[in-house]
Amino acid sequence: MARTASLSGFPEWLPEERLVELHVLDTLRRVFELHGFSSIETRAVETVGQLLRKGEIDKEVYGLSRLQEDEGEAKGKADPHALALHFDLTVPFARYVVENAGYLAFPFRRYQIQKVWRGERPQEGRAREFTQADIDVVGDGELPFRYDVEIALVIAEALSALPIPDFRLRINNRKLAEGFYRGIGLDDTAGVLRSIDKLEKIGPAKVAELLKSELGATDDQAQKALQLAGIRTEDTSFVAQVRALGVSNDLLDEGLSELEQVIDAAVQRAPGKVVADLSIARGLDYYTGTVVETVLVGHEQLGSICSGGRYDALASKGNRKFPGVGLSIGVTRLVSRILSQDLAKASRSVPTAVLVALTHDDSWDAAQDVAAQLRSRGIPTEVAAKAEKFGKQIKFADRRGIPFVWFTDDDGTHQVKDIRTGEQVVAAPETWTPPAEDLAVQVSTAAEPAAAAV
Repeated sequence: MARTASLSGFPEWLPEERLVELHVLDTLRRVFELHGFSSIETRAVETVGQLLRKGEIDKEVYGLSRLQEDEGEAKGKADPHALALHFDLTVPFARYVVENAGYLAFPFRRYQIQKVWRGERPQEGRAREFTQADIDVVGDGELPFRYDVEIALVIAEALSALPIPDFRLRINNRKLAEGFYRGIGLDDTAGVLRSIDKLEKIGPAKVAELLKSELGATDDQAQKALQLAGIRTEDTSFVAQVRALGVSNDLLDEGLSELEQVIDAAVQRAPGKVVADLSIARGLDYYTGTVVETVLVGHEQLGSICSGGRYDALASKGNRKFPGVGLSIGVTRLVSRILSQDLAKASRSVPTAVLVALTHDDSWDAAQDVAAQLRSRGIPTEVAAKAEKFGKQIKFADRRGIPFVWFTDDDGTHQVKDIRTGEQVVAAPETWTPPAEDLAVQVSTAAEPAAAAV
């Protein structure tokens, strides 16, 4: 069970909880690298002007200031050169691509796992400091749509490898939505998207009122927009449902074709994991095509655990454009739910597999030699600090979750004891190895007793 943080919104993990988080991170890294994504890390701070260059956002940005500032020094959002902590990894990545374009091979495939900061009201699934894991593909001038399909499949594979409940990638396309709105005469497509994005929070009746009061929509236009948002299918049958609404627009046609390609591929390669959900809008304005939100089945109140999409104009340098597509996994949100629901546990709270006991204080150097031999063969080992009674040293190991205690007799013979079963056998430090399941910490789910090692 995850503890309540003493400073609200800034979670900290106990050792066994951190091991679960490391398992999640290592699993994501492994899947991303299997698909050819390179790891990068960007700085934690950006200028306010860089963070807000696409206009105001719905995130509270943490600004930076020195404890002792010079008189008259500019502060806050009014100064575009002021520094602030990044609120996501996409905006910093766009800046990184522009600044390093001469050193990168395009299409550039990157994954990035870092902390981000948002001044949100802390609640379950929302923290002020949290870890995200992003993957993106960025092109130089153009980026084939096929990467939109690939990104969705990679994320489906990565999430399937984690100790989490079943999930669904809910996918829409901004071109589809914007083309539809224009086709029914609503030209403020950004405003319609913002209203539709509130559908799950306030319901269709209030969204209809927003469309009419704020955007001047007629009753028929509002109902058509809501009919589109109500379409949700696990296959490509959404195309016929959209066509049945009788709206014509070239951008709508393009968006329908793109979304059909994503869903068609997902039906074949990630069956049951992806749905076409035409209510998905995504709040950030830089998305231009595919948009994705992901929920845990039965845990929908947690919110989206993975989101993102296509952005064609976020990164540019003069006339040179760097279109991209990417998704971001909320690692901290996932780990918090895993821990609070006991969905996965670490087999022990420390990496150590063996504690080398001391027969007497003069045996410390010899114990270090034994530990060095074990470590040289990849066995995590530590040495007792004091030559207490063996019973106390065994209790110390048990309290920390260390499964084996090593003893060296005065005649130089060695024995190792499994303190869980009480079995004790003669062993040699240059050849003995613990069972594979004890060599490294194992993270197992409630449904699956055996899982990958951390």
